[in-house]
Amino acid sequence: MQLIETNPDLENLCARLQDEPFVCVDLEFLRERTYFAQLCLIQIASPEVAAVIDPLAEGLNLVPFFALMHNPDITKVFHSGRQDIELIFQLSGEVPTPLFDSQIAASALGFGEAISYENLVKSMLDINLDKTSRLSDWSRRPLSADQLDYALGDVTYLCRIYPKLLAKLQQLGRTNWIEEELAALGAPALYQIAPDNVWQKMRHRSHNAKFLTLLRELAAWREKRAIAKNVPRQSFIKDDLLLNICTACPCTKDALTAVRGMRADLAKGKLGDEIIEVVQNFKALPKSAYVTIDDEDKNLNYDAALLEVLKMVLRICASKHNITPKLLASEDELKHFCAQGLTDEVRFMSGWRYEIFGALVQKICSRHTAIAYNPNNHSIELIDC
Repeated sequence: MQLIETNPDLENLCARLQDEPFVCVDLEFLRERTYFAQLCLIQIASPEVAAVIDPLAEGLNLVPFFALMHNPDITKVFHSGRQDIELIFQLSGEVPTPLFDSQIAASALGFGEAISYENLVKSMLDINLDKTSRLSDWSRRPLSADQLDYALGDVTYLCRIYPKLLAKLQQLGRTNWIEEELAALGAPALYQIAPDNVWQKMRHRSHNAKFLTLLRELAAWREKRAIAKNVPRQSFIKDDLLLNICTACPCTKDALTAVRGMRADLAKGKLGDEIIEVVQNFKALPKSAYVTIDDEDKNLNYDAALLEVLKMVLRICASKHNITPKLLASEDELKHFCAQGLTDEVRFMSGWRYEIFGALVQKICSRHTAIAYNPNNHSIELIDC
């Protein structure tokens, strides 16, 4: 194992990896106390080379590593790589390309929706990983030999797993089954920070345009403040309190102090000043700037009986082909089909999804296929009429 702590060693390592068809990558980072993740360790391996890069080493320049990540001739292999890819994007401005994610590939090969790396290694290599170093503080130095061995295992075993997954996908003709998911994982928009859109990820039950507009404004303010100070967004104001403020819509510090969950010292201080300013700016917005309520999904008038039938058929098809049901269709897609028929939201009515699921849906809807219970093997079957 190589521990890379100097620029010449990093340049030599990346030069050795430039001719490899693929490299497996994993990052160790901390983000509990900061908005942006702190990169603490980089593990990288090919079938011939394996190394741990210490990004915290004094004076280390990661430019050669990022150049390797953006080399279009080398496939970058991750396992459940979204957070790793996000960090590389934030530090380098680009998404690694081309990409392969072993967790996504495994979902098309019968390993379940989100198999862990530990379980995938056990299933494919019959190796039990030692996870005692899993919760290490990777920012502390020096790192022990056990920590480095554990970290390197996240890529050395992946080097053995990736060719097996790829061969199985090719053997079964399923390489195109995961193309959409890999393309979505590699889309830069997925990793771009958009404070004005953060509110859409918050859980609430309101469909009131005024409430949602203030939520948009307050969530954007909180996000920008968290970015500027590099602190977690909920470290100074949690989601529940933000929602309570939206309900109360306080215009004064006294009113803000009365909001459930609001500490008086915060309401009376600089934080309170900023919140009141956001509320006042919101009140000055014209109605045309309010959030537009999309009632399409809320009032989607779908056939509930048909939905239950299609959910059953989906499970049968997924089981038959040994893949996770969500790879074929989401519940939202099923609802849109049951309400509106063929629309842009329904992926399973084209391509490979149509061949194994969409065609059956059409037959069921046209009464050419029936669902029956087989008492001999205690199973649900689809029978042509």
